[in-house]
Amino acid sequence: MSVLQKICDDKREHVATCKGKLPQAALEGRIKTAPPVRGFIKGLRAQNPGLIAEIKKASPSVGVIREDFNPAELAKAYKAGGAACLSILTDEPYFQGKTEYLLQGRAACDLPVLRKDFIVDPYQVYETRAMGADCMLIIMAAIEDTLVKDLYDLATELKLDTLFEVHDREELDRALKLNPGMVGVNNRNLKTLKVDIDTALEIASALPADLLRVAESGIHGNDDLKRLQTAGFTAFLVGESLMRQPNVTAATKALLGIS
Repeated sequence: MSVLQKICDDKREHVATCKGKLPQAALEGRIKTAPPVRGFIKGLRAQNPGLIAEIKKASPSVGVIREDFNPAELAKAYKAGGAACLSILTDEPYFQGKTEYLLQGRAACDLPVLRKDFIVDPYQVYETRAMGADCMLIIMAAIEDTLVKDLYDLATELKLDTLFEVHDREELDRALKLNPGMVGVNNRNLKTLKVDIDTALEIASALPADLLRVAESGIHGNDDLKRLQTAGFTAFLVGESLMRQPNVTAATKALLGIS
C-alpha cells in the first residue's frame, strides 16, 4: 500500500466520524452565513511570481518542522514578506494540522487561503467552505475521475477555487478534461514521498498557456523559483523551506527576490 493510499483510507474513516458528529445540513447552514470568498486564483494572478506560502507544522517525511508554531503570526509574517496567498494544513494524523489553524491564519490577514487536506468525499467540500477557506485541493492521484468531477462541480457551486494537483502527464490529462482554472505540479511523489524538481520542468510544456500554473514542493530559494519561471510557472507553493527559517518574513522576501 502506498503512503497516499493509506492516508486516503484513514481520511475516509475520519470523514465518516465527522458526519456522525456534524451532519452535512449543519455545514450548509454555516455556509449561508460564511464570509465571502477572497478569490484565490485572482490573488495569484495579481502577482508574478505569485507565492502560496504554506503554514505546516509537520509532515510524514520529516516529522515536526517548526516547534514555535503560531498560525496567526506566521500568516502575518508571510503577508509582510510578499506572499499572495496562504496554504494551511488541516490534516491532523499525518501533518498535525487542525481546522483551528486555518481559522487563525485567515483571521490574521486578508490573504486568500487554500485548505490543504486530502479531499475524498463531497462532505469535505461543504466543510471547506464552512470553515472559511477560499480554495480547495484535489489530488488527482488520490481519487477517480467521476468523484473528481463531482467535487469540482460542488466546489464551483460553493464559489470555491480549486487547485488540481498532478504528478505526471497521465494525471494532467485527466485534470485538463474538466477545464480547470489552476493546476499545480507537485514535485513530491505522494506514493513514495521523494522530491524531484525536474517533475515540474518535464510537465511544463504540456500545460496550456492560459492555465494558472503552480509549481509545488522542492523549492528552496530564488534560483529554483527563477528556473521554474523560465519553464512557464507563475505561481509557487512553498512550505517547509520557509517554515524552517527563524525569520519567516525575511525568508519569504529572499525567495521572491525582494530586497
